[in-house]
Amino acid sequence: MKGCKKIKIGLGRFLYGTLGNLFFFCSPFPGWRIGRKIRRWCVKRILDKCGEKVNIEDHAMFSSKMSLGDRSSIGKRCHIQGRVVIGDDVMMGPDVKIFTTNHQYDDIAIPMNQQGNQMEKIVTIDDDVWIGANVIILPGVHVKKGAILGAGSVIRRNVEEYAIVMGNPAEVVKYRNQ
Repeated sequence: MKGCKKIKIGLGRFLYGTLGNLFFFCSPFPGWRIGRKIRRWCVKRILDKCGEKVNIEDHAMFSSKMSLGDRSSIGKRCHIQGRVVIGDDVMMGPDVKIFTTNHQYDDIAIPMNQQGNQMEKIVTIDDDVWIGANVIILPGVHVKKGAILGAGSVIRRNVEEYAIVMGNPAEVVKYRNQ
């Protein structure tokens, strides 16, 4: 069974990387609907869990350990590493980076590139979150329901429900429900 899953993931990745990225135009250009359907079909074979009516834009890179909720989207050229849980109705702009691990650096007697990685910390993004373009989310962060992450922000701490955060490091500028 494990070999069958690897074949399914490999086929999905191959088709996503070839056919799925051939039709990368946005509406109203010809081929955008075909590309969206191909990418959706491929992603359903790659991910641990993939919801209904998802949208994966072209040239996104993501782990097969990811879970993607209903009606959620991954923006153009996004890079999502490791185990990430994304809820329903999540919007993601282009060039978002989500990391679940980092390099070890504690032993100064050994070069950092030879120390390996830290243990993976799952990133969780709850329902109805808007992630702006070029946002970076660091390992172990939990973005709670209804939050907005402003473009270019670096998210290194958990984000409260309905918070609007911006900056590097990201800080709350206001709340949607106030």
